[in-house]
Amino acid sequence: MKIINKIVLGSALLVGGSLAFQSCLNLDEEVYSEVLSENFRPGERDIPAIIAPVYGSLRALMMGWQGHFDVQEETGDAIVTPARPNGWYDGGTYVRMHQHTWTPLQWQPTNLWNSSYRSVTTANRVIAQIEDGQISIEQGSEEVIAELKAVRAFAYYLLLDNHGNVPIVTDFRDVSLPEQSDRTTLYNFIIEEIEATLPNLSQDAGSTYGQMNYWVAKTLLAKIYLNAEVYTGTPQWQKVIEVCDEIIAGGAYSLDPVYADVFHWENQNNQEIIFAIPYHEIFGQGNTVHMKTLDPLSRFVYGMQAGPWGGNCAVPQFIDSYDPEDGRLYDTWIQGPQLHASTGEVVINYRKHVPSIAATASNDGYRIGKYQIKPGATGSLDNDFPFFRYADVLMMKAEALLRTGNGAEATSLVSEVRARAFANTNPAKATVTAAVLEGNSRYQYGYQNPDGSIDLDTGVIPFGGFLDELGWEFAAEAHRRQDLIRFGVFQTKSWFNHRPHAQAANKIIFPIPEGELNNNPNLTQNPSY
Repeated sequence: MKIINKIVLGSALLVGGSLAFQSCLNLDEEVYSEVLSENFRPGERDIPAIIAPVYGSLRALMMGWQGHFDVQEETGDAIVTPARPNGWYDGGTYVRMHQHTWTPLQWQPTNLWNSSYRSVTTANRVIAQIEDGQISIEQGSEEVIAELKAVRAFAYYLLLDNHGNVPIVTDFRDVSLPEQSDRTTLYNFIIEEIEATLPNLSQDAGSTYGQMNYWVAKTLLAKIYLNAEVYTGTPQWQKVIEVCDEIIAGGAYSLDPVYADVFHWENQNNQEIIFAIPYHEIFGQGNTVHMKTLDPLSRFVYGMQAGPWGGNCAVPQFIDSYDPEDGRLYDTWIQGPQLHASTGEVVINYRKHVPSIAATASNDGYRIGKYQIKPGATGSLDNDFPFFRYADVLMMKAEALLRTGNGAEATSLVSEVRARAFANTNPAKATVTAAVLEGNSRYQYGYQNPDGSIDLDTGVIPFGGFLDELGWEFAAEAHRRQDLIRFGVFQTKSWFNHRPHAQAANKIIFPIPEGELNNNPNLTQNPSY
């Protein structure tokens, strides 16, 4: 992404939040996360640097090695990391994620726990420094603290979704071992925390790119309400509709006419992105999705300055669910012959078929291409990660309407989102019916044999057609695990080399890491681990 004309929050920060910079590239700019009050009196221009470490922590949490993105996608039915000729078995870690046989020692859920609490702790530290006067903000301290609490609520939302029963820590000065909270208590805490911050959050979307503003907090509320039945046992569909209606009426965001532009390497300030995690190839590294998916030979296709590692790819069954005229199939997945940037010769030909997770050829499986790769790319992409975008708001409202019997309005919203996907192929296909959305999925669920044949599962997925729409629109955006859980598929269906097993119902949350249990006797392991 380009460096924009302000200290980042909407641009890039050095890893760990140790540096923020302006468009003039003043690399001596301090971040005041540990500075005492006698050293300075921050003015308005210093506020972004004060809160920069909190936002900087989200980069590793989101797209870092085996972070939130990997955990959501590796456990789902769209992306898999099979063993390759150059490695990627890694002691069976990706097999366990795919087959849902992880343990409390599994690194990916442990890393996600650690990264989430790192963001919580960073927010707590800066809040405490402001409250104690170590950072003395003469005007606007309420707004700064509200923003920090909203980011902290975002980190707790990830813990709510992934680990469920976790401690709630809000005071950096409290060094006692925290007590564990159940999932419902955490859910209520996050809702109350977000609602309390709203009056002090900015509604100016144009000047708060990459920050937790009013509309981001509202979108987070909608997402939590969307999954309320999973979290607490009680659905909140009407609240989803009400919150989404407010965001839509606010008019701060809109669908980009070109789907691919939302994921371009210059997608900063895209009209569709509500909340982004900013990345930069030099100053804000961490978006390495291209390195994890492309075969090493693909470096010659893009003239890359680093050789990719050649790991994950698309599950063939997911690819087969697309309409061939859906533009998202080609905007999301790199497929077929790939040409050398200089000679035009074919360097690799990505085929759809993946025989098994145990052993594959280098070119097996379509690769993630949604985050467009800039020619000459380094090992870290410039593309910002759009955690929330306007299409998500429209689809959340559509799902809530569909589940409460208003199929007509739901189909209108889904058709609006689909329109750009078929604009250049067959616009008539953008329109869907309630019967399709309420009907069974097009995904051919079942266990895949090495020859590509499927031992098909039986049974209809309620609202399976809508689940398909979510898959095609949000593929490779860290949505899939959550959506599969909400639709009951995560616990019940087979795909690729994954079968559900006796404890599948308890796999909707990850275990408390073994190390945390050893360090804190107040913690109890989640069921069946």
